[in-house]
Amino acid sequence: MPLAIYLLGLTTFAMTSSEFMVAGILPELAGGLGVSVPAIGYLVSAFAAAMVIGGPLLTLGLLRARHKPVLLLLTGVFLVGQTLGAVAPDYAVMLASRVIAGVAESAFFGVAVALAASLVGPALRGRAASLVFGGIMLGSVVGVPATMVISQHVGWRGAFWAVAALTALAGVAILAFVPSAARPADVGVTVRAELAAFRNPHLWASYATTALLIGAAFSAFSYLAAVFTWVSGFDGAVAPALMFGYGAATVVGNAVVGRFADRHTMAVLTAGLVALTVLLVVFALFAQVPWVAVAAMVGVGLSGVSLLPAVSARTMRVGNDRPLVATVATATANVGIVVGPSLGAITIGAGLGLTSPLWVGAALAALGLLSLAPYLRAPAPARTHPAPTPDHAARCP
Repeated sequence: MPLAIYLLGLTTFAMTSSEFMVAGILPELAGGLGVSVPAIGYLVSAFAAAMVIGGPLLTLGLLRARHKPVLLLLTGVFLVGQTLGAVAPDYAVMLASRVIAGVAESAFFGVAVALAASLVGPALRGRAASLVFGGIMLGSVVGVPATMVISQHVGWRGAFWAVAALTALAGVAILAFVPSAARPADVGVTVRAELAAFRNPHLWASYATTALLIGAAFSAFSYLAAVFTWVSGFDGAVAPALMFGYGAATVVGNAVVGRFADRHTMAVLTAGLVALTVLLVVFALFAQVPWVAVAAMVGVGLSGVSLLPAVSARTMRVGNDRPLVATVATATANVGIVVGPSLGAITIGAGLGLTSPLWVGAALAALGLLSLAPYLRAPAPARTHPAPTPDHAARCP
């Protein structure tokens, strides 16, 4: 793997740490800004909404630019948003900072995945994507706990500044080590030609699988601490260690899936979604048994968000490996992040208990499996966008 791909993973680690850190430092942030806890929750929703809506629009505007300048621009915009959050005097400025950072992060992910694919060719695209997405996994495992520790010792502004410093470091590394010539092979692409890819129903089927998979995983993840504490009977002090174990499982699963995502894309997705469905059902049924709960949690980590390299490989195969398609994939993943936990909250509010989000997750995972059914024996669908150049054709599956 080229060094540039690892640097993209470092940048996604910094950005994801920022995305999730608000939940980890929620009490300190609410007290510092003088607002309620639900108000801080809206910051998370605003960030996700910015990724869903603003990211694809920004990517469309930067469609024909070279990869490296775009990456530097997006890293700079994200840094502005993160710095604005660090100095925010009130809630309104903090909200604006999260929107800016969310738009930049979504677009960055799309360009980063496209660049990673162009640097290694079709045979290793899934593995390259796993390294980029590995930054997301590490953000939840290492980044969020680290920002919590920093916030406890030097305040929440210190946590924001720490992520800003890491982002700046990643930007310098991109400037120094990402190839300057990095650019889409089809340099003459137009907005109309790029949008033509979205007429392909197979691409939207891939997006649907992505949203359902991520929705299933996050429906469970969002309530793990509560389930472990109030259903499984673990001491509250043990919950952070259990959450770390879940995050570590996602890192391992992401690395394993990345190895097989290119050659066995549909098999990996099918096996992963079957496992995720079964494990969430087992978790829901036996959450009161501590060892079963822990085992199911590890399995969910291995088979949930760890499938991102495989869904990315599928999306590039049925769509294309350019930034807009990848950015919309990131947006659909964030739809899942919003919908899954929200449905879990609705079921808890309806009096169905703390394990009800696990059943929601199982249902979403089963729907994700059904979304694959029409494609399991079908040949790879042809792309609908204009014919590629000879060089690009050589890289197509």
